Amino acid sequence: MAANDSSVSASARRQAAARIVERLRVAGHAAFFAGGCVRDLLLNREPSDFDVATGATPDVVLSTFPRTFAVGAQFGVVLVSDATEDGEILTEVATFRSDGSYSDGRRPDSVRYTTSAEQDVLRRDFTINGMMLDPTHSGDLQSAVLDFVGGVEDLKAGIIRAIGEPERRFAEDKLRMVRAVRFAARFGFAIEARTLRAIQSLANEIDQVSPERVRDELTRMLTEGAARRAFELLDETGLLMQILPEIARMKGVEQPPQFHPEGDVWIHTLMLLEQLPGGCSPTLAWGTLLHDVGKPPTFRRAPDRIRFDSHAAIGTRMAEAICRRLRMSNSDTEQVAALVANHMRFADVEKMRASTLKRFFRLERFDEHLALHRMDSLASHGDLSLYDFAKRHYEAAEPEHIRPAPLLTGDDLIALGYRPGAEFRRMLTMVEDAQLEGSLHAREEALALIETNFPRPR
Repeated sequence: MAANDSSVSASARRQAAARIVERLRVAGHAAFFAGGCVRDLLLNREPSDFDVATGATPDVVLSTFPRTFAVGAQFGVVLVSDATEDGEILTEVATFRSDGSYSDGRRPDSVRYTTSAEQDVLRRDFTINGMMLDPTHSGDLQSAVLDFVGGVEDLKAGIIRAIGEPERRFAEDKLRMVRAVRFAARFGFAIEARTLRAIQSLANEIDQVSPERVRDELTRMLTEGAARRAFELLDETGLLMQILPEIARMKGVEQPPQFHPEGDVWIHTLMLLEQLPGGCSPTLAWGTLLHDVGKPPTFRRAPDRIRFDSHAAIGTRMAEAICRRLRMSNSDTEQVAALVANHMRFADVEKMRASTLKRFFRLERFDEHLALHRMDSLASHGDLSLYDFAKRHYEAAEPEHIRPAPLLTGDDLIALGYRPGAEFRRMLTMVEDAQLEGSLHAREEALALIETNFPRPR
């Protein structure tokens, strides 16, 4: 699938793909829309991209269009560029093919080009993704569809079904097991019984897939608006224990009912996932999933109630390890870890000194911390008073009051005769605290505060 500028309209992308189909047909080659775009059109959803499948070989495609990129020519895939008023549109054009064995569990060892659209479809993953569409057809949408695998009926029935033998489809690419879960959750479909059994029997082989590919699928699950259903299905298929055992271990971990009447840590986490809207930021989504990951290893039944001592600190280290395992970027890892580390601090917002509260507001992307706390509250006791307090004060605070220009620097302290050292930090923090509290406004006041509390060296 080509990565297009999000500002390019779906209509423009569709027209660009239709022009490619028309040009290939004029040259005597079969060509159709293929894959997810056909599925989405039949579901009355706006496709993110339009892919083309054709009987033309890659060298023919490369020579037919003026601007092309042979990104996967060894597998029959070429990107065709179309410059429009909306911007450059890249359309993936794939040659009909049949695949050899998949020794690496991802890509075929060899491909054989064919002029048969049906043969091409039989190598694809799921019936709902195995349909083709003739964009030049003058009739209704349904009559323009080429369906060799029952994809139309499965779409109507709401079923995710592997094409052909499920075990063979998943042996070719183990990531298809995770994709089955994502499609089922996204569309609210059921996984067909044979397909489900195949996933359950092969789930322990998912570790053959690169962490980056698994991460990308999980991120899509978390941000497509059906995260709870996705993780329930990951659990049902056995994939969750293989991919994220730390999350699977939340099941059955009790919580104190006075604070968490909703149930165990797993149920609580699912209730948060259910609140994640489609299109939410990946870091917020991952922070939501992992915010209580430290609870299972810190569970303790104390005389007064169930406790999870230091679960935020331990959870932060676990979240960092998970992010590293899934090869997340450093910036995303830092933000996810910060969400986990700070999610319990909202309990004290009403009692914080003004300086402490303003420093809390300095956290990167504080809006994500607020959003996580709101979901956390709604998935437990339902009391939003602390959220409302924090949100009100955060929105009322002027940026220059949260990060005021420093009244003194280390150079100022040296000029006063103080020697650089660990004491400098205490001195500058005292001045900044007074600024944030509103009791200090001028450099002269800051100098007086320092000289009162830290006698000058003789």
